[in-house]
Amino acid sequence: VQLQASGGGLVQAGDSLRLSCAASGFTFTDYAMGWFRQALGKEREFVATITWSGGRTYYADSVKGRFTITRDNGKKMVYLQMNSLKPEDTAVYYCAATNLSPNYYSNYEYYKFWGQGTQVTVSS
Repeated sequence: VQLQASGGGLVQAGDSLRLSCAASGFTFTDYAMGWFRQALGKEREFVATITWSGGRTYYADSVKGRFTITRDNGKKMVYLQMNSLKPEDTAVYYCAATNLSPNYYSNYEYYKFWGQGTQVTVSS
């Protein structure tokens, strides 16, 4: 199983970034896919999750209206489009997979597979 996240970088406040996550080694359409982030010295926090079909999406309040999660099941990819970035969005971003119900989406403990993370730094 592998989840390879990419697309992070150093940007200024107000800029946009698109993160990508390539999945392999498991049945992609059996899993909802999520993004979490962890800032230095803080706990890992939920960002967004998308159901296996892409039909429903869930967002943390802090990113709602600025971030968009999508997936391409044919390519086994999940994306996080981040607009209007703020310095408080600075963190390592991780993609993850879960086969549990939406009740569990916001809790990182219920994700089965994890990628290695990509650093996003937003300067003011």
